[in-house]
Order: sequence, then structure tokens, then C-alpha cells
Amino acid sequence: MHPDNRLIVALDLPNALAGLDLVNRLGDAVGFYKIGLGMLTGGGLALADELKQQHGKRIFLDLKLFDISATVEAAVRGLAQYDLDFLTVHGDPHVVRAACEGAAGTGLKILAVTILTSLDRADLDACLIRPGNVADLVAERAARAFAAGAHGVIASPHEAAAIRALPEAQGRLIVTPGVRPAGTALGDQKRVETPAAALAAGANHIVVGRPVWQAADPRAAAQAIVAEFAGA
Repeated sequence: MHPDNRLIVALDLPNALAGLDLVNRLGDAVGFYKIGLGMLTGGGLALADELKQQHGKRIFLDLKLFDISATVEAAVRGLAQYDLDFLTVHGDPHVVRAACEGAAGTGLKILAVTILTSLDRADLDACLIRPGNVADLVAERAARAFAAGAHGVIASPHEAAAIRALPEAQGRLIVTPGVRPAGTALGDQKRVETPAAALAAGANHIVVGRPVWQAADPRAAAQAIVAEFAGA
């Protein structure tokens, strides 16, 4: 069985042992995993390396890096040694440019975070982000990130179509968290869609966490999401 790598399962678990247990339960149903900050101090980098080198999985390291250019470039250069697939940074142009410099000559693709899918307009107001429709701000940040060299962007399914329509988006990746299969809990996500709708809007990959690892049968849950792709 060849897994459908449009599905990325988020290993939002406390440590590498729990993550590896889930990967073993999912088996060949899933070929692409996201490891984020929540697991970083619990052996996340070691798990990323093991899954890539020993299990042949694709790895998305979701660290959302943000710092001065020199620091971002150095951090990305170090992470690129792990032969991973995707890495997130904040979508500010200076951060994206520095990350791309750090990843130069490797297969690591830099994905720029536009606006977190857990945020809405009220949250942006509290953060002193300039006024405007969230979808318009996401599209503008995506265009600027592409111009700075980003291989792709992270955006909610609600903004995927507008980003895909950008001239700058040709040949670039759109990866969408905030995806929930029909009937599952939204959790802390505010701008969500179903897997099929996200792909239909222009996403290349969708990221799903809790609806898989909290399921009584995670493998069946992952297979149901892939089956839902047919609707796209």
C-alpha cells in the first residue's frame, strides 16, 4: 500500500515514545507526519530523524521560527542536516529570506505561516495587527512570502482558494491545518473545513491531528480521511 501523502498527520503528543507508538499503529496508512513545538523537548528531533531514516516517512517540522535574520539562517542550516521535508517559519519577508538561505542546496522546503488558524479578527485586534479582512491579510502575507522565496505557505482552508489564485502561487505549496472531518470536534480551531473541501480549494496537503490520534481506531480514521479526498 502506498500512502496518500496529501494527508499529514500531526504528532501532537507529549513525547517521542507516544509518537512512535502512533506511527506503528498507523502503519502504511500514513506516510507523512508533522512534529511541532509540543514534542520538541520530548525527543521530537530524534523521532523526526528516526521516522525519516529508518521508516521512510516524510517529515514536516513545525517550529514557526521567528528571529533576526542571522539567527534564523543558522537555525535552518542546522535543521537542514536532518534531511527533513518541510519546515515552518513566520511569514515575515526577512524571516523567509533568511530561512531560504539556510536551506539552500538541500531538499528542505520552507513554508511561511500567514495567520494562525486558531486566530480570528478579534485576536488580531488584540495583537495590534492592522485592520482588514482576515482572508485579505492572509493572501497579502502569502504573496509577500512567495516573493521572499517561500516554497509554500500555511493557511486555513478558508483562504486556500484566494492564495491559489495569486500569480505568485504558481508552482508553490499550500498546506492547510484547521481541517476537520465532518462530525469531529473543532477544538481550538476557528477557521476550519473538511479534507475534501480543503483540497478542492487548492491545498496540496492537509494537516490533521486530534481527529486521528484521539480516535478509537487511528488507522481507520486516517483511511477515512483519505477516502474523503475522493470528494475533491
